[in-house]
Amino acid sequence: MSTANDLEPFLKELNVQIRDALDADLEGILQIYNDAVRNSTAIWNDRLVDLDERRTWLAERHAQGYPVLVAVDERQQVIGYASFAPWRPHDGFRHTVENSVYVRPDQRGSGVGRSLMLTLIERARQLGKHVMVAAIESENRASVHMHQQLGFMHVGQMRQVGCKFDRWLDLTLMQLNLNRTSAP
Repeated sequence: MSTANDLEPFLKELNVQIRDALDADLEGILQIYNDAVRNSTAIWNDRLVDLDERRTWLAERHAQGYPVLVAVDERQQVIGYASFAPWRPHDGFRHTVENSVYVRPDQRGSGVGRSLMLTLIERARQLGKHVMVAAIESENRASVHMHQQLGFMHVGQMRQVGCKFDRWLDLTLMQLNLNRTSAP
């Protein structure tokens, strides 16, 4: 498994930069998000969002101290983004986060999602998080496979817990232990 430190040559070859999201990136993030709502089961929302909603989302992540990363091309166009947030709202889960990673349709399979995830995992470690959870629509084989390649373990599947496009959706749960500490 590669690490965030191994990414620089790969990103240079791809001509991609990964950095913290800025307000100027929100339009690109919005387009990727709404495309996923419209055309996939990666996001289990039916409602498209607007720029104000994404602005609020970014502010909330920053207020929580959580990163929002973007992958940008040579023209500084957003081609993917990733973040994490609390897995559950209760204090006992404060060391566990859930990741989100989305890539523009024309960039999927290029390594952008993997690069974002490697950087995101490193950020979670730097913040002292213990576990990263991924909740993936079970038919999204590409995402399940990418998470497996990054060391995530399959820990469960919840059948028919969601719906979209007039069908039931199953949820695959995966997790990555970020450190080996025996006590919080």
